[in-house]
Amino acid sequence: MSPPDWSGRLAGLADLDPATRADLVRRSRVVRLPAGATVFAAGQEAANLLFVLSGTVRVSQTSDSGREVVLYRVEAGESCIMTAACLMGDAPYLAEGVAETDIEAVAIPRSVFDDLAARSGAFRAFVFAAYAQRMLDLFQIVDEVAFGRVDIRLAQRLVTLARGESDLRITHQQLAAELGTAREVISRQLQDFQRRGWIAQARGVISLANPAALAGLAGG
Repeated sequence: MSPPDWSGRLAGLADLDPATRADLVRRSRVVRLPAGATVFAAGQEAANLLFVLSGTVRVSQTSDSGREVVLYRVEAGESCIMTAACLMGDAPYLAEGVAETDIEAVAIPRSVFDDLAARSGAFRAFVFAAYAQRMLDLFQIVDEVAFGRVDIRLAQRLVTLARGESDLRITHQQLAAELGTAREVISRQLQDFQRRGWIAQARGVISLANPAALAGLAGG
């Protein structure tokens, strides 16, 4: 029995010739993980190139002091730049990937990745295009952490994470990890938002009382 053809769910694979595409599907496997599962861990060797078909993977790095910084998220249709870098550089993971929701992903074994990257220009172009986009995303994160205003970045993240809902279940520490700053900085800024009447806070919950005001600041 032939494995299901998932390749149509990744737009960048459209340029692969039918034989290479069929070979990729045959030699890869679809994996499913529940929310909260560890997809990969720091220090672990990369065995597969991962492409997410559905759900979200959060990639973060934790310092020796225990401070966590969220680097990026891998959404449906995207690959993980950390995995690609580890495969190409034969290096272990420097960060952790955790399933933020239930996920379905394609695992392309290292041997298959090496084989297709060597003989298929279209596959190489697909991988490097995804890699380049992720590199740009990471540079933007570095720029925001180094030079961005915390109030604007926090407003942006609250609006994004709320996804149109009024209540957001998240702690000050989690928001600090999202923005790459200290919990105390986030707490002070949230208190300022609350004084303005933009949010209300309860234990582990932030309610967006004035989403329009937050969106206005986020757009600034």
